[in-house]
This record gives sequence, structure tokens and C-alpha cells, in this order.
Amino acid sequence: MATLALLVAILFFVAGFVGIVFPVLPGVILIWVGMLVYGLMTGFESLSWLFFVGQGAAVAFTIFVDYAATVWGVHRFGGSRVAVWGGIAGMVLGIVLFGPFGIIIGPFLGAFAAELLLRRSAHQALRVGMGTLIGFLGSTATKLLIAGAMLLWFFMEIP
Repeated sequence: MATLALLVAILFFVAGFVGIVFPVLPGVILIWVGMLVYGLMTGFESLSWLFFVGQGAAVAFTIFVDYAATVWGVHRFGGSRVAVWGGIAGMVLGIVLFGPFGIIIGPFLGAFAAELLLRRSAHQALRVGMGTLIGFLGSTATKLLIAGAMLLWFFMEIP
């Protein structure tokens, strides 16, 4: 049963990493769910409640990092609150219009458009769009590192 549980968990882990790079799926949450499914399938033999609390804290931290990095990117490069919302709207529309590539280009275009709507110069709007992109890439890198640490802890705990 442990082998089957591990295979199912690994499927969740792979889906989670795909979700981190292409945030259509809830990446780190899927990794945590994979660990929970493993625990359920093995009767929680090797994974304690402290393990799951720690992993849950890591998931909560990644959600915070995801939001904070985007806001930091916009504000660091001179953007407004409208640009933050433009970046979020751009990500949603980007996914719909451009598929996986839209996740990268959408926030950039959304923040850029939002700043132009506020009658900022094209140069300033471009700068804010770049800040959104940098924030997104930074949050993705951070989430990958945290997910890697989560998996390292998981594989250290199981037999």
C-alpha cells in the first residue's frame, strides 16, 4: 500500500510543480494534498501532525509570497493600486487568450494598460509592467524553492 500511496503522492507533486510554473493549478496546495493523501493511504504511520502543520505553514507562506512579490514588483517600479489589479486581471485574461504563455505576458500587459489608463507616460507604464513581470518571476522562483524544501522534508520523513 505504501508504494501505491507514494505513486499517487508523486502524481500530486508533479501536478503541483506544473501549477507553480503555470499557475492555472494551485501548485503548492497540490503538493500538500499529495502528502495528505499519502498519510491517509498509509494510516499516517510516518507523518506526524507536526509535519502537516509545518507543511501547511509553508503553503500559507507561499500564498503570502505570491501576493507580496507581485505587489512589491508593481510598487518598486512606481506602479499604483490600479496597476496591481490590472496585473491580476491581465493574468486571468492572458490565460484565456494566450494559454500558458498568457500567465507571463498577461500580468505585464494588464499592469501596463492600467497605468496607461491613469494617463501615465508609456515609459512609466512599461516600467511598471516590467516590475510586475519581475515580481511574478521572483515569486515563482521562491515557490519552487519552498516546494523543493517541502518535498525534501517529506522524503526525509517517509521510510
